[in-house]
This record gives sequence, C-alpha cells and structure tokens, in this order.
Amino acid sequence: MNYQQFVSAVEKNLNQKMEGGVKASCYTAVKNNGTERKGVIIETPGINISPTIYLEEYYEEYRKGRTMEETVDALLQFYGCIRRSEPWDCSELLEYNRVKDKIVFKLINTEKNRDFLSDAPHRSFLDLSIVFYVLLEIGSDGTASMPVKEAHMKRWNVTDEMLWEAAAENGRRLLPAEFFTMRHALRECMFQQKNCKERENLLAAPEADRDQMYVLSNRARSYGAACIVYPYVLEMIGGILGEDFFVLPSSVHEVVIVPASSGVGCRELDEMVREINRTQVAAEEVLSDTAYFYSRRTDTLQFGAAQ
Repeated sequence: MNYQQFVSAVEKNLNQKMEGGVKASCYTAVKNNGTERKGVIIETPGINISPTIYLEEYYEEYRKGRTMEETVDALLQFYGCIRRSEPWDCSELLEYNRVKDKIVFKLINTEKNRDFLSDAPHRSFLDLSIVFYVLLEIGSDGTASMPVKEAHMKRWNVTDEMLWEAAAENGRRLLPAEFFTMRHALRECMFQQKNCKERENLLAAPEADRDQMYVLSNRARSYGAACIVYPYVLEMIGGILGEDFFVLPSSVHEVVIVPASSGVGCRELDEMVREINRTQVAAEEVLSDTAYFYSRRTDTLQFGAAQ
C-alpha cells in the first residue's frame, strides 16, 4: 500500500468509527517551498476550526507492522487531545487593532515560493523573503498561525511599512532570539528523548574548551531563522565571538553560526549546507543552499562568496 492509498484507507476507517456527525476527509496542503503534504482533516458540526492530521509518521509505523485498526485508534486518541469543544472566535482577524500585537515575520526562500509571494506582502532579504503572519497561539506543542495575504492588508487598510514596524517589534517580544552552542542544541534535542537517568548523565558530560559552531533561533524554535533580521542580533553575536562569522541557513527554524577563525572556507560551507538540505532537512523546511558571511566592520550580512 503506497502513501496515497494509506491516506484513503485511513479516511474510510475513521469515518466508520466517528460519531455525532464528525467527518474525516482527505486533505492536501501546499506548504513552504511549494511542497505538498497529504493527511486527513476532521470536521465537527458546529465547530468552525478543523484540525488537519498529517500521516507520514503513522504510515511509517504501519509499514513496520502496526495494523490499520491500531493506526485508527491512535489517530482517534490524538484527535481527542486536540479537538475543540467550542467554535473559535475569528472576529479578531477582521480588525487590525485586534491583531497588530500578534503580527510577526519569518524568512522563506524567494525562488521556491514565487506562487505564495504573488499575493502576500513581503520584503526581499538576500535570496530570501520576509513574510508576515499572525501568531495565534504559542505553547509547548508548537504554534498556531495565519499567513498575512494582500486581502488581509486591504481589509485592515494597512501598508507594508505598517506590517513591518509591527512585526519587528512583536518578534522581539513574542519570539525573542536565543544564541547557544551547537553542543547545547544537541543536548536539548537528545534531552527530550532520554529517560531520567540518561538525562542526568547527559547534563554531567564535560564541555569542550572552545566551541566552533553555534545556533541562533527563537525561544519557540519555530521559524527562528528570522532572528538574523532582528536589529543588533548579528552585531551582538560578533561582539560575543570577537570576530566575523559565517551564517549557515540550516532550516527555516534556525541558523548555524561558524566563526571565521574556524578555517573552513565558504565553498566547503556551501557544500555542507546543500548536503544537509538534501539529506537531513524536510523539503518544506529548507531555507537556502547558500552560506552567508557577517562582517563586523561593515555590520552587513552578505553571500559567503562575497567576503
């Protein structure tokens, strides 16, 4: 059974178990970089917001031996945790004064998102584009957001400049930048997957004398690559490191900082970024295949080859 057949089978089996008029339907979403993800959307009568559940992980478990019945039961259990019991009040989205404190921005690849950018306000930044979204919710399980399109701007009667001013201010407040060592990033990732005893051992592991790679993201670890646009952030990193540095766009969620003194050339770094994008990063999370270089003297970020 291929993935499309699996999605259709899940839809059919879910609908056989759903009660109270709840209905599951196959759904295809166009995500960042023009990628498509297929899953099921579950609609409940009287509720105006419906969760979409993507099924890639469930498909992998099915291929490893989990039965369809077990898969559907797991989905129903998950849906029970995320379903809403009351309609969502979307009236706040109709008035700019009610959303202006929630507007933030993220970075996406310009070339890979031409269709999206055709009707979305944006600003150019190197080979990337700054786009805006309304941060509806932020929690331990992730964020909920709505992209800002040209139609929203017309309804709100606002300009690109007004969006930028609001997003620049809100980003620092709602999604503050965090700069940490690569070792800390790896520990953070591993920490979430270890049992208590392994966590104690991980925290007790010795640090190296000098780190050669660092990570820049935001507190939510969601579209944190945008932090390279925050005022003074790159300047402060230069002050901490005491030298120029490369910025590797490892994904839309974070960038890797490599001090210039590391001895690695920009061509090697470009190839490193391309290889990681090909093998380690989901297609919808790729930001760019090009390394950037920050000069403390000029306080500018440019393509690595231009250093």
